[in-house]
Amino acid sequence: SAPLAEVRKGKFTPTLVFAPTDRQSVDGVSVTRDHVVASVYDNVRGRAMVFTHGKAGWTSRAVALPDNASVDVASTTDRSNATFVQVTGFLAPTTLWTLDAGPGGVPKQIKALPAKFDASRDVVEQFEAVSTDGTKIPYFIVHRKDVPLDGTTPTIMTAYGGFESSMTPYYSGVMGKLWLERGGSFVLANIRGGGEFGPKWHDAGRKTKRQIIYDDFAAVGQDLIARKLTSPATLGIYGGSNGGLLMGVEFNQHPDLWKAVTIQVPLLDMIRYEQIAAGASWVDEYGSVKIPAEKAFLETISPYQNIKRGGAYPEPYIWTTTKDDRVGPQHARKFAARLKEYGLPYLFYEDTAGGHSGDADIEQGARMQALQMTYFAQKLMGPAK
Repeated sequence: SAPLAEVRKGKFTPTLVFAPTDRQSVDGVSVTRDHVVASVYDNVRGRAMVFTHGKAGWTSRAVALPDNASVDVASTTDRSNATFVQVTGFLAPTTLWTLDAGPGGVPKQIKALPAKFDASRDVVEQFEAVSTDGTKIPYFIVHRKDVPLDGTTPTIMTAYGGFESSMTPYYSGVMGKLWLERGGSFVLANIRGGGEFGPKWHDAGRKTKRQIIYDDFAAVGQDLIARKLTSPATLGIYGGSNGGLLMGVEFNQHPDLWKAVTIQVPLLDMIRYEQIAAGASWVDEYGSVKIPAEKAFLETISPYQNIKRGGAYPEPYIWTTTKDDRVGPQHARKFAARLKEYGLPYLFYEDTAGGHSGDADIEQGARMQALQMTYFAQKLMGPAK
């Protein structure tokens, strides 16, 4: 902060208002008439904070909102201290809250999207796994309140781990209706490569440092098993795009940890990815085969090149779309062809409609979701009774 007159003159000394810790990040900042309102993630749990300048300098207070949720400052105005905040959780659809940012202002929920499933029997918890370098990796798990700690709970786990993209709590009617209501658990892992803790969290997994991303994900899976929240026989994983690359690596490096692996619109041939679709634009994230050290690393993790003939792998479900012009369908096709060549089990589906997201319309989106959830149900819950 700085006095407006000094700002206009171009001469001022900034004052620090808030410095996030290593386990925090600032997602957005807005200004009211008398206050600054920010959405802050504290160990990936959304918070709304109000900052006020007075004679003693800047003070702050946290706004009381639902926990284990994503929080976004939706709207403010410089004419008053009225503030609108949006909150979304795993078990509650998006809600809109209003509050006066002034002293003593209490948030009030004024709108809510309709619920898509019965969440009354479920609970959200957050745990931390320890990765190979000792770093704590947070993850959320949604499960029944009376979940048995005997390793039998069918569990689906996902992550992204790239491009400084943060994976924060979100509401999924499909996951709730087709999985949670049937007694399954859902896990969201906040591995490195994302932006959950700012640029350093992302940079820790760029280029030749990417192996730590895959170690983080495996560490979460191992932690779930150690806590007896699930077991390799009832644990499935999925991810798309860069997350599809993550799935391909985990499929190769830890085939014993997962019973089911869904690989969506993936990057899988990391030796030739720069020559396929938009791949050349991602060298700042993955590195380039034109640089010897980066090529040498990519050869160690590239899923297509690292499938082992005669290996013991779970039967993956690989899907792509013909019109994917971002990653391209070539990666998925080649991976499936290599599995076929080696006599390894796999399921492959290519939709001719849609692009990288696989949802050209509501019908296609529903079909893709249904195929994936059917796969997980058959692999982790067994035949329908």
